[in-house]
Amino acid sequence: MNKERSFPEGFLWGGALAANQCEGAYNIDGKGLSVADVLPNGITGKIMSSDEGHYPFHDAIDFYHRYKDDIALFAEMGFKCLRLSIAWTRIYPNGDDTQANEIGLKHYEDVFNELLKHNIQPMVTICHYDMPLALVKKYGGWRDRKLIDLYVRYSKTLFERYKDQVKLWLTFNEINIISHFPFTGGGLLLDESDENREQIIYQSAHHQFVASALAVGECHKIIPDAKIGCMLAFIPFYPYSCDPDDVLAAYEQQQEQLLFSDIQALGEYSNFAQSYFAKKGINIEFSAGDDAALKDNKVDFVSFSYYMSCAYSANPEGKETTDGNILGGVKNPYLETSDFGWQLDPKGLRYTLNMLYDRYKKPLFIVENGLGAIDTLNENHQIHDDYRISYLKDHLIESKKAIDDGVELLGYTSWGPIDIVSSSTGQLKKRYGFIYVDINDERVGTLNRYKKKSFYWYKELISTNGLSLYK
Repeated sequence: MNKERSFPEGFLWGGALAANQCEGAYNIDGKGLSVADVLPNGITGKIMSSDEGHYPFHDAIDFYHRYKDDIALFAEMGFKCLRLSIAWTRIYPNGDDTQANEIGLKHYEDVFNELLKHNIQPMVTICHYDMPLALVKKYGGWRDRKLIDLYVRYSKTLFERYKDQVKLWLTFNEINIISHFPFTGGGLLLDESDENREQIIYQSAHHQFVASALAVGECHKIIPDAKIGCMLAFIPFYPYSCDPDDVLAAYEQQQEQLLFSDIQALGEYSNFAQSYFAKKGINIEFSAGDDAALKDNKVDFVSFSYYMSCAYSANPEGKETTDGNILGGVKNPYLETSDFGWQLDPKGLRYTLNMLYDRYKKPLFIVENGLGAIDTLNENHQIHDDYRISYLKDHLIESKKAIDDGVELLGYTSWGPIDIVSSSTGQLKKRYGFIYVDINDERVGTLNRYKKKSFYWYKELISTNGLSLYK
């Protein structure tokens, strides 16, 4: 019975981080500015062009200097895998520099060595919401095909340098976010009234798809024993009611989201995508070789973030909404809502896993899942975050049910294992970690690390390979 309840042998338990949200040290050792460095209030806020005001991403939690101590804490929990990203601007500060920055390359080499010393396998996201700001100013972001070559060169630099250290790779973080937050996802500065807005977004996305495919090909050549995947921000869309109009509206929203993983996992634009573009008057310009690049370089696995589900209605007027569902929709009356407005839905994760596996027949990896909450540090430096434990436990039980359904799930990396700056809001008070970082939004604090109750819970979970979920 116990064997049936445990997760598969070799399951990769761990956590996930992003360079721009944890490293700090934004302007030292040759690092250039990225798009994240001009977003003082996260991806949902305004873009600022100066250093006036407070920019949480600039300092973050100083993982850049404290990574050894933090990795030791991850090892204490028993991590098998740490998903982290490389800051593009630490390697090529302007994106199109003639030479890579050796200080940046050496830094990540040291980080990977530290992980491997603790038997933690690194999974590296090549671009995680931090493309060079200079590429926005010089080329207009991903609207210019020149970025394909620049991204592929950057990727090859990483593959060649870290081929003996890193065997798991992701090309872009949440690649579909470009359609919702174009600046963060694609370095696109768009006028809201621009009639060609969707044309620009999807043409830029096409450039990313081609760049991703070419990077997959280079990874397979340079590191034959590596696996490289795509990564999607995934939210299952439910019809608000059984009204056929609601069902069709939810279906269309889901298909728009799946369009991004379809191309990377199946190697071509779906019939839905082609119909959608025709209805919207979008004309994707292909260059010679694009079709072959997409078809010949499909990803090895599909990864995704999962935090919530979303109800969708064809007629949302007068229906209650929640600000936490950043991709729209209406409030689902059957679900609880978090302090930040999320619709909490563990069963939706099982539904998602089955949907994606049925569609792609490729291994899956949950690379982000966690609860952002306001944690209170007591006088004994303790945090009793039972709400986080409950959230994670419920989602992992549903993940195991999906495995029992027949889904091939490679691993689970919780977001984020240590408190970091929230990407969506730029806040530090919105905490996710098993490890509390003593710093607040006013940058007051010691940066000391303290273990939360969830730290010990996750440690036991990993040591029992999931059996402790059923205690």
